[in-house]
Amino acid sequence: MVIYVNEDGFEVHEGTRLSQVRMHFRPDADVVIVNGFPVTDDLPLADGDRISLIKKGEAPPQEELEALMVARHTPGVHAKVKAATVAIAGVGGLGSPIAIALCRTGVGRLILADFDVVEPSNLNRQQYFVDQIGLLKVEALQDNLKRINPYVEVDIHPVRLTERHIPELFAPADVVVEAFDGADQKAMLVNCCRATWPDKPVVSGSGLAGHGPSNDITTRRAMTNLYMVGDGEAEARQGQGLMAPRVGVAAHHQANAVLRIILGEEPA
Repeated sequence: MVIYVNEDGFEVHEGTRLSQVRMHFRPDADVVIVNGFPVTDDLPLADGDRISLIKKGEAPPQEELEALMVARHTPGVHAKVKAATVAIAGVGGLGSPIAIALCRTGVGRLILADFDVVEPSNLNRQQYFVDQIGLLKVEALQDNLKRINPYVEVDIHPVRLTERHIPELFAPADVVVEAFDGADQKAMLVNCCRATWPDKPVVSGSGLAGHGPSNDITTRRAMTNLYMVGDGEAEARQGQGLMAPRVGVAAHHQANAVLRIILGEEPA
């Protein structure tokens, strides 16, 4: 039978036990993960099992790093995720945490588009740092993403997206994420994508301002290949701002919807 140790395949005899594999490959491992779940007991292995052996506090060799970064993934997920390309329109309060979540998940390629720069009021909810104030958001986020997962390809476009740019820039994407602030921008992107690629999924956000109940934020299918995240009501206005917790809840709803689409499942 074949098992995978730190993502490399090896033939072993039927009845091989985890303790034998650990002793052979990495007897000093502090963390042992089998099929995405950490274990401390010895157990018999089955064909196709995936084992990750990690030594705490030690940087693994470059050839092992990517495999160990996804050790907690559900088995069979990483290959599909790594083959996917996701485009994100706007990398502010929604787009920057969405990009980070997808980067940590190991999406193979991210296409980021935003014309704006980092400014102080962004820092209450957007995934930037004080020393990045004044930088283009796409450049700052690209740097942050590379520090998180160097195996993700990140293409950046510092432009204000219009119907002229979208068909060219987002053509390679399997899924498009709408993460704009303005309703007019949101409608423009969704309408352009649906007209250009009727079969390409779009994940959009609406209704996430303030500090209302997290459970009011939902993911729902608005129409074929268009998914809406939010409560549909809580817009940013005077007296109701944008804050990290609720924006983050919506952003991760969007990121999870993208992941489910990539894996062939219905977002919900």
